[in-house]
Amino acid sequence: MTVAVLLLGVPMAMFGALLVRETVVQNLTLRTQSITRAVETRLASGGDIDTDFLDRWVDAESEMPVRITVTTLGGERISAGPEVEGEAFSVRQVSPSGAGVLVQVPAAALFWRGAQVVLLVVVASVIAFGLAALVAVWQARRLTAPLIYLAASAEQIGSGQVRPRLEPSGMEEIDLVAAELSRTSDRMAGRLAAERQFAANASHQLRTPLTALSMRLEEIQMLSHDEEVREEARISLEQVERLVTVVDDLLKVSRRSGGGTTEALHLADVFRQQEDEWAPTFRRAGRKLAFADPGESSVLATPGALAQVLATLVENSVKYGEGTTSVRVRPSKSGAELGVVIEVADEGPGVSDEFAPRIFDRHVTSGKGSGLGLGLARDLVTADGGRLELAQRRPPVFAVFLNAVPRRLDPDVVLPVGSLVVVGRRRRRR
Repeated sequence: MTVAVLLLGVPMAMFGALLVRETVVQNLTLRTQSITRAVETRLASGGDIDTDFLDRWVDAESEMPVRITVTTLGGERISAGPEVEGEAFSVRQVSPSGAGVLVQVPAAALFWRGAQVVLLVVVASVIAFGLAALVAVWQARRLTAPLIYLAASAEQIGSGQVRPRLEPSGMEEIDLVAAELSRTSDRMAGRLAAERQFAANASHQLRTPLTALSMRLEEIQMLSHDEEVREEARISLEQVERLVTVVDDLLKVSRRSGGGTTEALHLADVFRQQEDEWAPTFRRAGRKLAFADPGESSVLATPGALAQVLATLVENSVKYGEGTTSVRVRPSKSGAELGVVIEVADEGPGVSDEFAPRIFDRHVTSGKGSGLGLGLARDLVTADGGRLELAQRRPPVFAVFLNAVPRRLDPDVVLPVGSLVVVGRRRRRR
């Protein structure tokens, strides 16, 4: 844009100034010719040339009044118009009878006419620069915002904390990168879940014989009457306890280095646990708690966090709701992302219009609680790459949006394609 303004603006300014000068010169020439013809006609008819006669061509009200001087054959000079101070631009012509006509304008006025054109071009160039800067800033923000969002999502994947929710940007190249990043997150989620499953299996396989060995050594230590045997049993027991500690530490380090806590979960298991926990409370309150069958729906979430979120929503329904509380599941899709929506609803009066916009804010409550539960629940869902919303105010419906497990991954054996896991003597390939 800058190059275009310089290449077009500078020649345009010069051409405009020259065009204005040429126009003024032509105008003065035509005016001089008109005055010369009028003077010749006046002299031929025997009339006198005076100031009143010449004033009609002075045009004193214009931005550029002229000074007209007529010199007769007898040497008499008649002038009209303001005196020209300083340098002047002149046009001279002689009539057929010999009378001279001189028309003058200030050179400064002629220069100012050209300068006005140059100034107009400069102002237009500045406006063009300003508009170009605004367009550049808008375009830069339009391009950088999705890139920053994409970089944050890549950082989340790199840390292994969540499976990011990637929104389409409307730019094909960035959306292609986002789609590939989403596929990468699927593969990483599978590998992380496989590592956690392997670690849990390894922990179980190690803890069982170590526990049996510890019990056997304790039994030997208690039943033996030989002091040397008792001492050896005690030392061996300490070795086993240290080995158990080492296994626990290695598992903790593995989980921390792997990053993240999200796992592939069957919603049926989570619903069953919540129903067992809250059904007695609802029966005592004379109300009904209904969990819909989630089928084989699976999500990527932290087990404890998801249970805490559902417990918070169900507890709020007990406190503030009425009638039947229902927990249901439906699929959702945002662009190329597959998701699952868990809805918790009841038949109560709902949430007031004044309270609804701030319902997830910390320490905001209707007066019956601390105001921390829903805010914490929203943070837990966000940490797992989902979101918690008040989908409907009356009757109240809270919706938990979570990422679904890709169909190619079985939550029971979440392993990347072609991976081999060895547990004891059995091997399973997916």
